Amino acid sequence: MTLWQGRFGDEMADVVSEFTVSVGFDWALAADDLTGSRAHVQGLGRNGILSQGEVEVLLAALDRVGEEVEQGRFELAPGDEDVHTAIERRVTELAGDVGAKLHTGRSRNDQVATDLRLWCRRRLTGVAAEVMALQQVLVGRATEAGDAYLPGYTHLQRAQPVLLAHHLLAHGWALARDVDRLVATVERMDVSPLGAGALAGSSLPLDPDFVAEALGFHARFENSLDAVSDRDFVAEALFDIALLGVHLSRMGEEIVLWSTEEFSFCTLADAYATGSSMLPQKKNPDVAELARGKAGRFIGHLTGLLVTLKGLPLSYNRDLQEDKEPLIDSVNQITLALRALSSLFGTVAFHHEHMQAAADGSSAAAVDLAEFLVEKGVPFRQAHSLVGGLVRDSVERHVPLSELVQAHPDLGDAGAKLLEPGVAVSRRSTPGGAGSVAVAEQLERFTRRLGVDRTRLGILAGEDQPHTSS
Repeated sequence: MTLWQGRFGDEMADVVSEFTVSVGFDWALAADDLTGSRAHVQGLGRNGILSQGEVEVLLAALDRVGEEVEQGRFELAPGDEDVHTAIERRVTELAGDVGAKLHTGRSRNDQVATDLRLWCRRRLTGVAAEVMALQQVLVGRATEAGDAYLPGYTHLQRAQPVLLAHHLLAHGWALARDVDRLVATVERMDVSPLGAGALAGSSLPLDPDFVAEALGFHARFENSLDAVSDRDFVAEALFDIALLGVHLSRMGEEIVLWSTEEFSFCTLADAYATGSSMLPQKKNPDVAELARGKAGRFIGHLTGLLVTLKGLPLSYNRDLQEDKEPLIDSVNQITLALRALSSLFGTVAFHHEHMQAAADGSSAAAVDLAEFLVEKGVPFRQAHSLVGGLVRDSVERHVPLSELVQAHPDLGDAGAKLLEPGVAVSRRSTPGGAGSVAVAEQLERFTRRLGVDRTRLGILAGEDQPHTSS
């Protein structure tokens, strides 16, 4: 039995039912559908559309359904096309004729838009919290790393030595932007569509402002057409997750490289690595590889939704059913990826001695030689050319660079000392740079940023508690 049976003489064809049914994936919205329905019922009672007795009956039925959902006892019926149909059907079974009044003044169009915003608000806040958990792991490992250093790379070629703490915090700051985007997306979507109806509102005396407040939204919709057709917030959420996934992919790629024998910068804990079904010696960084691989999945979900949205006229179109699978999958997968990487980075063993040995190559301090000459009044481009020539001579003649530097009249012993292990990284003194003093200050600033973001998430989590108790 469909929700529109009065208009049609024939039953829906099985193939249409199979093609259009969505309860297999939109069941994830069940708790949010119940939350929205409670607020809707309270609004109907407040404006005299339902009697107080009817409100109590419906709220009791919704609470009963909520218990069944929470305990995994809710049984879907063959005619349950989607989560909204299933819940309304069960409420009617429990409440009798009063249950048929649940949908008064409401369309599935504004209902699903409301449910999806409630779900996104809750789950994206959770994703941001998982990002911050990973950031906290990075802070801990950065603090623990102390003065350990490694090569910094450009073009995957050794460039200049940097503190390991600096490298880890680089990922932390990228993740801070992800938190900022997620918070902004949640704040922007914090608008209630309930009361917009199918597309034009209602002739009944509804109070969308009351319902919005009851659900903890900051505001209600301004335009009913826009309210039921807007999926900007889904696209924004998918973009936020896709870019976060790109950042996690970069972190995963480095672990893949660093854990090879060629780099030997780290060893993965056994619990966060896998073996080979054929090669007994293998220890594979599958967690890092999957973090890298899933970025393509997130990007695909974003692209797919944007293509779906691009040609839709106002207002609601069934195409919008295609927003939920990519959204739900992206949120679930990014949550798993964040948790797995938090554990991986929390347990990986960094090999400081290998990192430092790789960073102590004399050519890594070449720019320090050039800047040493700059301090003596030599124009930088001339200094650059001079040092570059010494590096070339060292490579071609197989003579240690330090010998050539020491023999050069403009460099001498003072220049040669710049090539000693650990000296170059200690000279990085500019704010935000890779040296000890700058990194210590950066660590303090980053810790303060975590505190600010923790407060922002706390505010969002507080707002996420709707005032719809029965």
